[in-house]
Amino acid sequence: MREALIAAAFDLFLERGFEQTTVDDIVAQAGVGRRSFFRYFPSKEDVVFPDHERCLKDMTAFLDASADTDDPVLRACDAARLVMRMYAENPTFSVERYRLTKQVPGLRVYELSVVRSYERTLASYLRDRFTVRGDGSLRAEVIAAAVVAAHNHGLRAWLRTDGRGDAAEMVGSALDYVAGAWTSGQSPGAAGPEEEDDVVVVITKRHTPMWRVVREVEAGLQGE
Repeated sequence: MREALIAAAFDLFLERGFEQTTVDDIVAQAGVGRRSFFRYFPSKEDVVFPDHERCLKDMTAFLDASADTDDPVLRACDAARLVMRMYAENPTFSVERYRLTKQVPGLRVYELSVVRSYERTLASYLRDRFTVRGDGSLRAEVIAAAVVAAHNHGLRAWLRTDGRGDAAEMVGSALDYVAGAWTSGQSPGAAGPEEEDDVVVVITKRHTPMWRVVREVEAGLQGE
């Protein structure tokens, strides 16, 4: 029943357009009643994204099963790969949904709410793993956003091939970029202990000639 409703809905969406298709049209096409539709889908938009609720549950369970020895960033990246696999299971449907979503502003808004659900789930997991860090909450939010952005970048690249490319490779390459930046234990671009410099403070009078200020700075840097 559920699959029949999805198939009927997409046939009509592609034929008439999303906005022009009603729930009554969908149930008539599927040969069922309105009650059957709402038993499976709260709204017409949910028919376009029928698998995300299950995928979100799978992601949550995957993160909950994480061991203490797992690198949290790599675990978050692997969790994002679950979403990629969901798309890759049915390339034709995924490509049709991608095209439809690009055409309908309301679906793009709905998709953003779905993406945000994944991001919140990843951030919650990462916050629990980074509690001992002073910047743990910020780090969790930034890495979760980076994982989602990288996943979506690779996924869209695959969808633009009409599903003929290698989704695992395209998404995996993007996620490896995030992992490489964040699994070293410090923020990208942050200086390690060996890169930290001493601070030299020079106190001088306002009207001291600049050449004298420069000389004093140089002397300070040289340890004189």
